[in-house]
Amino acid sequence: MTDDRATDAAAVPPAPAAGSATDVARRLEAILLVVDEPQSLVSLAAAVGAPVPAVRQAIEALVDDYDGRTGGPVRGFELREVGGGWRLYVREEHDDLVSEFVGGQAPARLSQAALETLAVIAYKQPVTRSQVASIRAVNVDSVVRTLLSRGLITELFADAETGAINYGTTDALLVHLGINSLDELPPISPLLDGADEVAALDGLDEGVRR
Repeated sequence: MTDDRATDAAAVPPAPAAGSATDVARRLEAILLVVDEPQSLVSLAAAVGAPVPAVRQAIEALVDDYDGRTGGPVRGFELREVGGGWRLYVREEHDDLVSEFVGGQAPARLSQAALETLAVIAYKQPVTRSQVASIRAVNVDSVVRTLLSRGLITELFADAETGAINYGTTDALLVHLGINSLDELPPISPLLDGADEVAALDGLDEGVRR
């Protein structure tokens, strides 16, 4: 009698050896799937526990793989270097598709945390995620992703030195608020350092939640 378990085991390819090029590439993919900002080679090397040259080689191999230069199909995403760091992005030709899908999945209302973060970005833009987090004194990663998916904020540019993404609001926010420009946002007191988001919420809350 044939041992089915032995047959199944033989059909499963062995896991790549720890530290091999394939193992480094797989660990890099795991990290790149969850990061929200471009990561330098040094940061990625520290994250996966591999030398920088090995990480650079693995990155190049992943780029070739995703771009279809290794015999496989061109993926719907790409690994792109931005501001001295690496991050996965949707390919430009699929931007409209993804925006439509995400927009259809988005909830009708924003949470209080999202509204406060949106207010900070609206008044402080261009502003990085870490700067917003410093103002709100909480982690804002998931909230920023929500606002991006709703099309209310966008990535403006990456800092040339740190690679940190700077965010700003979109025309979609102006439409939701019923205003023509950011100049029409309600004024805030320059004397209250921590009150930016509080002062803005009254105007943003009603407009965005319509």
